Amino acid sequence: MSGTDLIAQRLAAAGVDDVTDVAPLDGGLIAVAGLAQRRSGTPVFAKTLEAGADGMFHAEAEGLHVLRERGGVRTPDVLHVGTDLLVLEALVPRVDTPDLWEALAHAVAHLHSSTTGTRFGWHRDNYLGRMRQDNTWDDDGFEFFARRRLLRWLPEPRVQAALDEQDRRALEHLCDRLTELLPPAPPCLTHGDLWSSNVIATPDGAPALIDPAVSMTWAEVDVAMLWSEPRPPESDRFFDVYAEVVGLDAGWKDRMPLLFLRQELALVAMFDHDWGAAERVRALLVPYRRRLPSRVAPPAEPATPPAPADAPAPPADGLPVAGVASDALDARPRRHALTDTP
Repeated sequence: MSGTDLIAQRLAAAGVDDVTDVAPLDGGLIAVAGLAQRRSGTPVFAKTLEAGADGMFHAEAEGLHVLRERGGVRTPDVLHVGTDLLVLEALVPRVDTPDLWEALAHAVAHLHSSTTGTRFGWHRDNYLGRMRQDNTWDDDGFEFFARRRLLRWLPEPRVQAALDEQDRRALEHLCDRLTELLPPAPPCLTHGDLWSSNVIATPDGAPALIDPAVSMTWAEVDVAMLWSEPRPPESDRFFDVYAEVVGLDAGWKDRMPLLFLRQELALVAMFDHDWGAAERVRALLVPYRRRLPSRVAPPAEPATPPAPADAPAPPADGLPVAGVASDALDARPRRHALTDTP
């Protein structure tokens, strides 16, 4: 059965029984999507999965609702949501102009500045693509980003295949240093998957957002997503306006690759062809790689002759007089050790 036939079948099962045609829509990597024409004259957007994912479409529908109701962002009306079908108001492709991206900057700045809170996470897990997004609440934004947005991907089979042990240890080291690398910031409501393909438009040309993976986290996670993914040149206007409205500091661009690391790891986890994400992850982790202790036993030391009777006693702590052996630095406890990764 074709994807459009599957959509028509599931629309009929949901009570939308006046569909005359379903036109396939491109751009999605996960679901089958289409624009359904109806005898009533009002088309609807519908998407489905061959095998339904537990709660995926319900979580997406909730995200669309909360972005609109709490954040004031334009999103499509949800017309039907079920285990294997989501039906939305049909909006239109955006036309890239500086004015549209400026309007989006104001909308996203309002979303971020009007929804600040005290805890990071969300009341339920939702989905980034087909994979569950862990939104367990945390009072510490650095701990939340480390465990729920970065280390969370390490157990995934494709990530294990792409990153060697030194890469994985480097990611732990990076997570231990987040407080040095990123400024503290409060959580706010974020879209969570804000790249250009999730920006569309209303019939009158205003920007609208789709496909959220909402949570309360740092605002710059949304900014990094839009900055780092492919985007049209007109979108430069978004960053100029957003930076001015919210008062981004001069170093915000330097933080984008680190904040985008969550998405790079997600791409590695989800797809055999990851568009170069694994290579970029490994390159970003190079400064955080440490020398691992050797797994090969060192050659036996020659027997030490007895010390002269007048030799000075060794220091009480047993360490060389010059200080700590270099390998001892790698033996220090790590806050984000692999064995602690949920």
